[in-house]
Amino acid sequence: MSEVRYYEGIGRRKRATARVRLYPGDGQIAINDKPLDQYFGRFQDRQQAIEPLSLTNNEGRYNLMAMVKGGGITGQAQAIRMGLARALQIVDPELHAMLREAGFLTRDSREKERKKVGLKRARKAPQYTKR
Repeated sequence: MSEVRYYEGIGRRKRATARVRLYPGDGQIAINDKPLDQYFGRFQDRQQAIEPLSLTNNEGRYNLMAMVKGGGITGQAQAIRMGLARALQIVDPELHAMLREAGFLTRDSREKERKKVGLKRARKAPQYTKR
């Protein structure tokens, strides 16, 4: 039996898709070949992306490498969070209940609704005039 080199999880949010790989290591984090603080400018997005690591007390135990594409910055951070939670669940199946309770394993399927013909936005209609 060969030793597992990494654990992988895929996360999605809105139009963003993240492929997250966890390697045994010292806690280095790279997103699209950039350090975490260089990729995400906002502290909130950085915190959200690595939330499953801090929840399960695994900070500094794994190197994280994520390839993310599509969507906006916040959607990408949330996609990374989901992919990371799925990878951690593969590492230790006992973490499943904790990650599920925190809501990290549930796919948020809400996306932007398309604009309809004859309307101003997806649902907003022009003002009605009687005469």
